Amino acid sequence: MPTRKIDRIRWKSFSRRAKAALLSCTAVIALAPVLALAQEANSDESTVLQTITLTGNGRDDDSKSIVANQTTGAGKLPSEVLTTPASVSVVTAKEIQERGATSVEQVVQYTAGVITDFYGADDRFDYVDIRGFTPYTYRDGLGIGRTFAGIKEEPYAFERLEVLKGVSSAGFGVAEPGGSINYVTKIPKNERFGEVYTTAGSYAHKEVGFDFGDNITKDDTLSYRLTGKLQRANAEYDYSQDDENFIMGGLTWRPTDATTMTFVFDHLDKKGVPGSGGYPLEGDFDRSAFFGEPDYYFNDVNRNSYSLMLDHDFGNGLSFGSKARYSNSVVNAASAYLETTNNATQEATRYFYGSDRSFDQFIIDANFTYEANFDNADSRTLVGAEYNKYSSDDNWLYTSAGPINWLNPVFSGGPAAGTPIYLTSNDQKTKALYLQEELTFADRLTVSLGLRNDWLDLSETSFGTTVADSYSEFTKRIGVSYKITPEFAAFASYGESVAPPATGAEPTTGKQYEIGFKYKPDAFPALFTASFFDLTKGNITVDDGVIYIPATVDKVRNRGIELEAKAEVTDNIDLIAAYTYINSKIDEPGGDYDGHRLMRVPKHMASVWGTYTLEGNGKRGDMTFGLGARYMGEYFTNIQNTAYGEEAILFDAAFTYNIRENTAFQLNISNLFDEKHIAQRDDANGTKFYNAGRTVMATLRQSW
Repeated sequence: MPTRKIDRIRWKSFSRRAKAALLSCTAVIALAPVLALAQEANSDESTVLQTITLTGNGRDDDSKSIVANQTTGAGKLPSEVLTTPASVSVVTAKEIQERGATSVEQVVQYTAGVITDFYGADDRFDYVDIRGFTPYTYRDGLGIGRTFAGIKEEPYAFERLEVLKGVSSAGFGVAEPGGSINYVTKIPKNERFGEVYTTAGSYAHKEVGFDFGDNITKDDTLSYRLTGKLQRANAEYDYSQDDENFIMGGLTWRPTDATTMTFVFDHLDKKGVPGSGGYPLEGDFDRSAFFGEPDYYFNDVNRNSYSLMLDHDFGNGLSFGSKARYSNSVVNAASAYLETTNNATQEATRYFYGSDRSFDQFIIDANFTYEANFDNADSRTLVGAEYNKYSSDDNWLYTSAGPINWLNPVFSGGPAAGTPIYLTSNDQKTKALYLQEELTFADRLTVSLGLRNDWLDLSETSFGTTVADSYSEFTKRIGVSYKITPEFAAFASYGESVAPPATGAEPTTGKQYEIGFKYKPDAFPALFTASFFDLTKGNITVDDGVIYIPATVDKVRNRGIELEAKAEVTDNIDLIAAYTYINSKIDEPGGDYDGHRLMRVPKHMASVWGTYTLEGNGKRGDMTFGLGARYMGEYFTNIQNTAYGEEAILFDAAFTYNIRENTAFQLNISNLFDEKHIAQRDDANGTKFYNAGRTVMATLRQSW
C-alpha cells in the first residue's frame, strides 16, 4: 500500500479519535453546571450571589479576567450576563492577549456558534459567520457594517468583543439574523497604567505596540490614553505584504461626579495584499505558491475615526447617554484570480479585479434611561433615537487576465492601459426610534422588551442610472430570564431582524426563537451557557452576494444547539470550551436547492482552550502553559452541495514566562502541527484555497 495512502488512513483514524475526545471534553465541561446543581440540590447550604466587581469607569476589568459579568451585547442597556435573555459571549482583553489573537477571526474562533477561516488564504476581510450568517458589527453600539466586504479591524484597539448570537435589530438596527459583534473601545481610566511590547515571528514579522494612560489633572477630572501598533511583515505566500500603522488617542473629562465625556481619535493604515489568489484544484501546492500578478497586487486601507461619548446622571434614576462617530475610509485593492483550470495543459485562465472605494459615515445615538423601584419590582426604561448617514463611491475594474502555467509561472503584468473603470455610488440615511424596557421581579424574574422602527432612505447610482427608494421597518424582541437559584438561570426569547435591501426590493427579514440555561457559580469566576435556537432568514427578494442565496429561495432555516464554558477554575487553571450543532435547510419549494444546506455551515464544531500557571519559586517567575484545539466539520462551499471544505482539527499553543515583576516573555503558535486542508473549493472553476499554516510569534512585554 502506498505510503501516502497509509498516512491518510492514519490521519483519518487520528482525526476520529481526536474529534471524539474534543467533543467529549466540551460536552463534559458544558454539563458541569448540571452536575454542580445536582450537588447543590443535595446540600442544605444557601448560596450567596456573587458580587459584581467593576472598574472605575463602570465596566468589568477585562484585562484581569476571561469571565465577564456585564454586557451591552444584547442591547443598549448594560445588563448582567447571567440574566440577559440571550446567548452572549464576551472575549476579554486578557483572553485576546493569552491566545495571541491578532485578527477578529482569531479572537472569536473559540466562541460557540461562530465559523471562521472558511476562505483560507483570502485575506481581504474578517471572515466570520455566526449561526450560519454573516454578522453586522458595531463599535460601542454604533453600526459599522458587515464583516464581509468591510475593513479588517485591529483587535488591539478594543477592551473586549461582545458576540451576540441571534437577531439584534430591536437593539441596534439593521442586521442579519445569525448574530452581531460589538467592539468595545479602549478609553482612558482614572489611574496610571501601561504596557509596551515587541513581537517577532513567522514570515519576517516585526511589531511594536504600546497602550498607556494616566490622569492629567491632580483631581482626576482629566485623563488620557494612547494606544498604538507598528507592524512590518509578510504573509505566507510569495510577493505578499502585511504592514500596519495604527494609532489611537483618547481624552476623558469628568467635570462633575455625574458627567463624563470621552473623545477618541484613531487612525488605521494598512498595506497588505488580498490573498494568495487561489490554487488549481488538482494537485498539492505549497502555501507559498502564487499565481496572480506581482505588479497588480495590493490591498491598502486608510481610515480615520472620531468618536465622542457623553454620559450624565441627573439623579433620581434618570440619566442621559449619547455617542457619535464620524469616519472616512479609502480602500484600494487589486489582484489576478484563477478562473478556470486545464489539467491537460497545466494552465489556468485568470481575471483581474480591482477596486478603489471610499466611505464616509456619520452616526449619532442619544437616549434617556430611567430606573425605578416598585415594591417587589425593579424597572429600567431606555428611550432613544439614532441617525446614520453613510455614503460610498466604488470605482471597480473587472477584465480578463492572461493565462498562467502553474508548473512554470510567467508573470505578464497588470491590466492594459485604457481598461474600462466602472463607478457605483451609494447613499443611505437611517433614522430610528427605539424603546427598551426591563422589569425584574423579586430579583428572580426578568422580563425585557425591545421595540424599534428604522426609516431607511436608499439611493444607488450605477452605470449612470440612479435608483432610490424608502422603507419603514419595525422590529421587536422579547425575552424572559428566571433565576432558579441565585447562580442558575433559564431564559427564553423571540426576536426579529431586518437587513438593508437593494433599491427596488423589500428588506430581508429574520426571526429567531431561543431557550437556554446559564450557570454562574459563586465558588469561582465562570459562566456556563446552553442554548437551543431556531432562526429563519426569509423574504429573500434579491440575490445575496455574500452568502450566495438566489432570489428563488423562499427562506433558510438554521436550528441548533450551543454549549459554552468560560471558567477560572482555580488560581492556576483557566478553561474555555464550546460545542455547536447546526441543522441548516434551504426552503425552495419545487426548486433545485430545496432541502440543501446553506454554504459554510458545518453540522458540528467544537473547541477547547486551557491554561495552567506554574507559580514561580525564588528567582523563577510564573510560567503559564496554554493549549487549544479547534474542530470544524465538513461544510458545503456551493449551494448545489457538491463542493465542500474539509473537516479539520487544529491545535494552538502558548507559553508565558514572567522574567520579573511586570516583565514577561510570551510565545504563541497557531496551527501547531501545520495541519493543511482545503478551506474553500470551487469545482466549477477548478480552484481551491488552503487554510492558514503554522505561525510562531514571540513577544516581550513590559507593563506598569
